[in-house]
Amino acid sequence: MSINEIQDEIIEEFDMFDEWLDRYQLIIDYANELKKHPMPEADKNDQNKIDGCQSTVWFTCRMEEGKIYYNGDSDAILVKGIVALLLHVLSGHTPEEIIKADLYFIDRIGLREHLSPTRSNGVAAMLKQMRLYALAYSANR
Repeated sequence: MSINEIQDEIIEEFDMFDEWLDRYQLIIDYANELKKHPMPEADKNDQNKIDGCQSTVWFTCRMEEGKIYYNGDSDAILVKGIVALLLHVLSGHTPEEIIKADLYFIDRIGLREHLSPTRSNGVAAMLKQMRLYALAYSANR
């Protein structure tokens, strides 16, 4: 699936709920899915920590057969859910696809407007790091 197809699926999923409490629960459900594939404790270090996040967030990535696969985690359940959403959208795509991606789902599901400014800055920091990984892999091809 393309990045846009995945985003459209997420938007449809969130559109099923009118109340933000239900949407927060959906984000927590994504966090619980992430727990099924936990990030190794050894990867939860300062090198993989994302600066600019209110909560502690870690990201790693690897390249396999021309595609990037991210792993991530957070110490806060809501942020862990956001990490899971970002991983779901961007993992398994080429560096070029990730660099060029317009991540419109964040605004379309109303996430940005329902986050505090510091959490919104954290999401921006996560996306920046994911794109930096993609740029690094793109430059090494």
